[in-house]
Amino acid sequence: MATSRRIQAERNRSHNSSDGKPRFPRAYSFGLVTAGLFVFSWVGQFVTQLVVERNDAAEHGQEFSMSEFWPQFFASTFENWQSEFLQLLWQAAGLSLLLFWGSSQSREQEERIEAKLDRLLEEQGIESKDISKAVNESL
Repeated sequence: MATSRRIQAERNRSHNSSDGKPRFPRAYSFGLVTAGLFVFSWVGQFVTQLVVERNDAAEHGQEFSMSEFWPQFFASTFENWQSEFLQLLWQAAGLSLLLFWGSSQSREQEERIEAKLDRLLEEQGIESKDISKAVNESL
């Protein structure tokens, strides 16, 4: 028993700081991984676009200029972000609204859950009408 408490205490110490909160990497691991992937992809976009623009300038016999590259790079970055955020916004907000308004999928899910609960209550010998009445009175 003492050994399991000691092991648990060691786990807590390794995962939590002195004030009981999780350490920064553990608490924000999803955000850190997402930020890492973002930086990796943005650097990849930068390098590939830089190579393409340099090759394009060389093909046309022009000198490559970083001052002309930056506006193009940021324009393509913001175009990507705009399309991705618009898609994400629709998926998150649009689906939430459809669920709130009671789309057929949300009603189907509620009916299925209610049927399961009724079945469980029936197996336990509890009358679902009594439960519904008690719940409605408490609201």
